[in-house]
Amino acid sequence: MNFKNLPKKKKLYVIVTVSVGLILAWAFITAGIITHDFNRQQVEARGDDQEALVHGIILTETKDDTKYWEIYGDTGKWDSKKGIAQLNKVIGNFYKDNEVSMSFESSKGTYNSVEGDITLYEDTFIVMKDGVTLNADRLHWINNHTPIIAEGHIKVKKGRQLLSTAEKIEISPGYDRFKISGNTVSKVYEDKK
Repeated sequence: MNFKNLPKKKKLYVIVTVSVGLILAWAFITAGIITHDFNRQQVEARGDDQEALVHGIILTETKDDTKYWEIYGDTGKWDSKKGIAQLNKVIGNFYKDNEVSMSFESSKGTYNSVEGDITLYEDTFIVMKDGVTLNADRLHWINNHTPIIAEGHIKVKKGRQLLSTAEKIEISPGYDRFKISGNTVSKVYEDKK
C-alpha cells in the first residue's frame, strides 16, 4: 500500500493521526525533562527529611500475636526524619490480653515511633472497660508496662456513683486502677435502684 495512491480523505486521517501522536510524544518527553530535574532538586534540598500528608491513617502495635494499641487519625502528617505522626480527629483503643481495655477519642494526637509513645491533646475523652469515663486536656501513654498519665481539667465519672475532678490522673498499666491528684474533689453517690 502506497501513501500516494490513498484517497485524499484517508491521507488526511493518516496525517492527523501521525501529527497527534508526535505532539503527544513531544509533550510527554518535554514534561519528563522539566519535572525530572525539579523533583530531584526538591528531594535533594531536604535530604532525608520527607513528610507525607495522609487522610485516614491507622497505626497499631502488635507483638507475638498480642495487640497493644491501635490509633486512627482522620487526617495526619508523617515526618520520616523525626519518626513522628501528627494526627487529627483521633480515635483508638488500648488492649490487655487482646481485649479492648480502654478506648479514646481526641482532637489531636501524636505517635513517636522512636520513643514508642502516644500523646493525645485537646478534648480527650476516654472510656475504660469497667464503664469509667474520663475527660482530660492531655494523655500520655509510654508503653504497656508504665502508667498512663492524663493531665488538665480531669473529670472522672462512673455512672451515677462517682464524680471526681482533678489536675492529674495516673492509670495503672492493667487499666483497672487509677490515682488522681492535684486539687481533687470527689463525690461518691449511692446508686438507688
